[in-house]
Amino acid sequence: MSDDELVALLVEAIGAEAVTSGEHVNPDDLHDESLHPSFGTPACVARPKTTADVVAIVEIGRRTATPMVARGSGTGLSGAAIPTDGCIVVAFDHMASILEIDLANQVAVVQPGVTLAQLDDALLGTGYRYPVQPGEHSGSLGGNVSTNAGGMRAVRDGVTRSHVLGLEVVLADGSVLRTGGKIVKSSSGYDLTQLLVGSEGTLALVTEVTVKLSARLDHSTTLVAAFADLDGVADALPNLVSDGLTPAVLEYIDALTMAAITGSAGIELSIPAEVVAASGAYLVVVLEDSSADRLEGDLEATALALEAHGSIDTYVLSGSQGPRLIEARERAFYVAKANGATDIVDIVVPRAEVAPYLAEVGRIAQAHETFLTGCGHVGDGNVHMSIFEGDPERRTALLDELFAAGLRRGGQISGEHGIGSAKRDAYLRLSDPVRLDLEARIKEAFDPDGLLNPTRGGGRSPK
Repeated sequence: MSDDELVALLVEAIGAEAVTSGEHVNPDDLHDESLHPSFGTPACVARPKTTADVVAIVEIGRRTATPMVARGSGTGLSGAAIPTDGCIVVAFDHMASILEIDLANQVAVVQPGVTLAQLDDALLGTGYRYPVQPGEHSGSLGGNVSTNAGGMRAVRDGVTRSHVLGLEVVLADGSVLRTGGKIVKSSSGYDLTQLLVGSEGTLALVTEVTVKLSARLDHSTTLVAAFADLDGVADALPNLVSDGLTPAVLEYIDALTMAAITGSAGIELSIPAEVVAASGAYLVVVLEDSSADRLEGDLEATALALEAHGSIDTYVLSGSQGPRLIEARERAFYVAKANGATDIVDIVVPRAEVAPYLAEVGRIAQAHETFLTGCGHVGDGNVHMSIFEGDPERRTALLDELFAAGLRRGGQISGEHGIGSAKRDAYLRLSDPVRLDLEARIKEAFDPDGLLNPTRGGGRSPK
């Protein structure tokens, strides 16, 4: 079937205004934020407005044997929403309604195109919030579900799968499935909700998401602790936790990255020059509470714990400095990209392995004569590194060693960005064959014709 014939079928099913093709396709629909986009030319982009539209698209795709690639806001970093030649890009930005905010059950029900910023705005004044903040507020809930997005607050609040209670999805045969709901627990059969979270559009197309909400904490403060090196940061962490403290954010930032992000954002932290000169790494701690008095107590306890466990000094940022530093940290990827980074990785290891892993990373980088810098969610072991290596073969060899070193320490290749196309080859080379075979069988059970995002995510191709 020609592209024109396919477009005609889709126009008849969901309307001419919902289908674009050829020169009318917006280039922004063809890539995410991956540093190595490698995308094909889709037959068209379809923008459903309802679940019925998605069913119609899937039925046409199945009938014509046309691959379908789901797309949210395109803010991902792993190439998980990039079109293949001749596919239908199913863009969900027109399914962007908040269907219900149910405060009695502390949940929100949304369409997949709803953004984090949109949901947060809708929750203002309710006393609740959706706590997952991956760092890009224009990201969509559907995209977050597909990649199991995390972010800086995962140390306390968990990642996306910690908050998804239910889904509505369209399966590859066009049938509609509901999983979970406004319930906080279930022992009824397989947990299909959690299987679908993080599946990168390879098993089904998400058309509705039910998420649980958390109390909004109105009092917060940010501390920056300077350490001689990352070993000092890692040594302090378990003591903070064992002291009963529950920070909302625990981020490590190496000295080079701290200088880059604060310089780019024009932030002056008022840390004395002699402390800056002696510091190789920083720990950024955000504390939150519903009470100013309790927050003050936690602040004093945290500062004392940091001092007792090796910090050179600890600084409490002003009311404006704290949010600005967190925002700058969230933009670290764009700073690295602007400075010529060729890869951003997000390996996760057990928290106690962060320091020894990064020591090994230093040796690997030196052996490969490659420069890299780092920051990350040290509270949950998620290590982010910006790699500066222009030669593709050298970069692949370096990445394989970094991934393998993380796996040996009990970690995973990706902590929150997903596998996508960027890490797929490495995932297939380095993962347990038993796992890959099982993932392939799951894929075949959900999508026997291999039409949903066929070249992305984990598992070997089923066909």
